[in-house]
Amino acid sequence: MIPVQAAPLWAYAIGATFAVAAGRQLQWWERSVRGEGVRTRSRAADPYLALTLLYAALLLAPTGMYLLWQNPSWATMHVARDHDGVWAGFALFHAGSAVVGALLGFLAARLFVLVGAGYWGYLQAVAGYFLLFFTLVHGWDGSGYRRVLSADPRAFAGWSADGVVNSCLAFATSGTFLALLVFGTAVVGTMLLAEIGWLVEGWRLPGAAADLKVPRVVAVAIAGAGVYVLPFAGALGASALVRLLGWWAGLGLFAVAAGVVLLPARSPVRVLYGLVGVPDVHWRVEPEAGAGATASRPG
Repeated sequence: MIPVQAAPLWAYAIGATFAVAAGRQLQWWERSVRGEGVRTRSRAADPYLALTLLYAALLLAPTGMYLLWQNPSWATMHVARDHDGVWAGFALFHAGSAVVGALLGFLAARLFVLVGAGYWGYLQAVAGYFLLFFTLVHGWDGSGYRRVLSADPRAFAGWSADGVVNSCLAFATSGTFLALLVFGTAVVGTMLLAEIGWLVEGWRLPGAAADLKVPRVVAVAIAGAGVYVLPFAGALGASALVRLLGWWAGLGLFAVAAGVVLLPARSPVRVLYGLVGVPDVHWRVEPEAGAGATASRPG
């Protein structure tokens, strides 16, 4: 339900976020799969992976294809003007990228979560959302937000003459925006329910009390800010630097700043992540026997 250029990035970010949200359950699943040191079930039977793929196949892909058919110009950020400009294989890629992107994001983040490097799994989601927002805000030519907020080629071409307010109002009254509103309620609403639900489910498992440092409501707010607000702010900052300094200097300076904010052991982002209660030990490490009795204390 977003332009084709950004769809695989969003799918990857969603898959990674789902894996981190279900991090504690994934560790328990891995222990159950291994059993007495012998694999007893296939990793493909992982219910959280299956639900992630179902979400991508039943919501992300169909809504994206509908918008591509309804308004191919908007769905391609006005690279194609109409159906004749959309190659059939391009539509196939658009549908497949939603499922493949979610699968790759989930598997990458799950790998980090299982070995006790959940923060790096979280960074998979941050990277995916940053690239998504940067594509929508800046794009490849600095006109990303104008392309997204233009319902058709005429509106995009007349952006400068119409002004920001009139252009945004015209988009908000278009059929494309109405479709986004309807689909967004289902797609984004289901996504948030799954992520919050899996976090809460994980906090009820043994060992959660020791990892969750704040009430659950606060932890949800921190998680949401870390996954959505931080990458969006980064995309705005990166776009501003690119406009001021050019691509190479702007992105180089942004990369240094992002490294300072995200990578040090005591960086603010890493400290806040540590409050949310995602496990930071290898899946082979059993949770404390008595932890389950107090797992529901926060919140």
